[in-house]
Amino acid sequence: MTENPLAPPDAPGVWRPRVTVATIVQRGDAFLLVEEEVRGERVINQPAGHLEAGESLQDAAVRETLEETGWEVRPICLVRVHQWRARNGREFLRFTFGAEALRHDPQRPLDAGIVRALWLTRDDVLRQASRLRSPMVLAGIDDWLAGRRLPLDAVARLEPSP
Repeated sequence: MTENPLAPPDAPGVWRPRVTVATIVQRGDAFLLVEEEVRGERVINQPAGHLEAGESLQDAAVRETLEETGWEVRPICLVRVHQWRARNGREFLRFTFGAEALRHDPQRPLDAGIVRALWLTRDDVLRQASRLRSPMVLAGIDDWLAGRRLPLDAVARLEPSP
């Protein structure tokens, strides 16, 4: 069945990827990551999660980073947008932001499923490649290290007309 691009958004057959955000935060040689429990496995990921209704992409990245790590961050750029299809067939559209770490609250409870926040070098991440939640984790770090930086206004949220 071919999808109709002119179909209403709630029409059957309209492709709807999961829209997610992630944050690359670097301190020295290390990157802020999380160890999380997903379907009985401990995996490594950037602070990341789903865009919520009414939320801007940048706000989602800040929120997810705080909820998963206890770190308040300030987005400084858009690193890249990745489209990825998981083995289970689910498709993701991930907006990865670069961010500056501002403050850490070590007493803040972390989201359910998050085991801990940790700082790992790229080599540390590479050594644990089999534990990465998706290939987007290393791709995001490599994009950052390659100097990929788009201005934050490369993504914009438009409000409905009155």
